[in-house]
Amino acid sequence: MKHLTGNILPAGETEVRVPTRRALAKQQTRAKVLAAARRLFSEQGFDGATIRDIAAAAGMSTGAVFANFADKTDLFHEIMIADIAMLAEEMRAAASRGKTVDEALLKIFMAGYSFYKGQLPLARAAFSVSWTSDHGRVLRKIEPAQVLIELIADELNAGAARGELSRECEVRLRSQMLFDCYLSNYPQAIFDGWSLDALQTRSRDQIRVVLAGARRG
Repeated sequence: MKHLTGNILPAGETEVRVPTRRALAKQQTRAKVLAAARRLFSEQGFDGATIRDIAAAAGMSTGAVFANFADKTDLFHEIMIADIAMLAEEMRAAASRGKTVDEALLKIFMAGYSFYKGQLPLARAAFSVSWTSDHGRVLRKIEPAQVLIELIADELNAGAARGELSRECEVRLRSQMLFDCYLSNYPQAIFDGWSLDALQTRSRDQIRVVLAGARRG
């Protein structure tokens, strides 16, 4: 492979492409639009924030917004992807501190509730879109959400490997059931003002019930 100058790269090395000024400007525009959208979605909800409002808050034209995002759902989708990716890392770190499968799963649940308790307005917008609108079918199936299910499955497999759970504990089904339990607590978490202690008690009971038939012995 050659550099743009025509020099031959040493064996095993790859060319490092420096972003063009135009590409950097596009990245900066996207970042400004996403920051403005996150703020307005938090303040006004998904339905209340318009593309015109988001463009004005970002100091852009609506044309600049549409040059980077297909529509408002696309904007919200990207914000959710970034948040879920960050959340997955926090959940993984939390799970590593659990000594048993129950502890690890509870720490996963609580990492999620703690994450969104710190940004309740945006959490309300996310929940409303995900569960009550036509956009929800898309947002609930985004790939990063599947990472959370896989993280739960990893802990179930680890529990089986340690002998806490049966080898035939139907990991795939129970992982989905536990993820559904995790999601089911969000109305209490973000609309009803439940404390983290109350959410922890409910989550511990849910985990106990879902795993009841999977225990060894």
